[in-house]
Amino acid sequence: MSEERDYLLGTHDGEVERLGLQHRVWRPRVLDAWRRAGITVGSKVIDAGAGPGWASLDLAEIVGAGGRVHALERSARFVDVLSRSAEARGLRNIDAATVDLVTDPLPAAGADAFWIRWVLAFVSDPALVLAKLHAALRPGGVAVIHEYLDYNTLAILPDQPAMEELKQLVVEDWRATGGEPNIGRALPALLPAAGFRIRSMQPIVETVRKGDLVWQWPATWGRNYPRHLVEAGKVDQAWADRVTAAFDAAEADPNAVMITPMVLEIIAEKI
Repeated sequence: MSEERDYLLGTHDGEVERLGLQHRVWRPRVLDAWRRAGITVGSKVIDAGAGPGWASLDLAEIVGAGGRVHALERSARFVDVLSRSAEARGLRNIDAATVDLVTDPLPAAGADAFWIRWVLAFVSDPALVLAKLHAALRPGGVAVIHEYLDYNTLAILPDQPAMEELKQLVVEDWRATGGEPNIGRALPALLPAAGFRIRSMQPIVETVRKGDLVWQWPATWGRNYPRHLVEAGKVDQAWADRVTAAFDAAEADPNAVMITPMVLEIIAEKI
């Protein structure tokens, strides 16, 4: 399988940009979670499943020259993007490595914290990944996790039948590749089994209108994913066009409301 197809939406420039938008949408919540977890100047942090590194760059600026960020990502293309971004910003405290969290040993130990977002939902063995990350932390080290809790909350109101069809196909496609979109439901049991004590948990779901930046997060995904389904031969272009038309109609309707997929935030510590 080519590297571009190894990821659900590929690793091309358009996907790098989409992931950048996604990070900008979530950045205020992420920065707050890191602060509450105690990530600060001098911290050593693992960014597990770093993608093109948008979070890694923020973490590097937070921990400063005396800290370290281990950005672990299985896509060599994404690692290259991150390395070039770090060089452009003059950040020399990021160790970016091409690592598969399931199959490879983790090149980090004694970390103060790890950060993982929308990765456990895609891997074939989340329990194994959590065990490996637990081993990479120092005693008392902290885990900061954002994973989907209930993907089915995603909706556009007034109801859009094409949106409901898209959501069903996304979930089916996701599970067919070995992932679990609602992995957050399993985490309250998986984390203690891996040796963590859960410090805090909170669900995150938002209701927004077109003018809100958060709208762009599901909307961009909803416009890109039908193209993937067409390319994979799972739907025809006419169906994809209906989904695009549904988003166009919602964005033209001043009364339309987007409900985001519910995410579970967990802060836990190694025991």
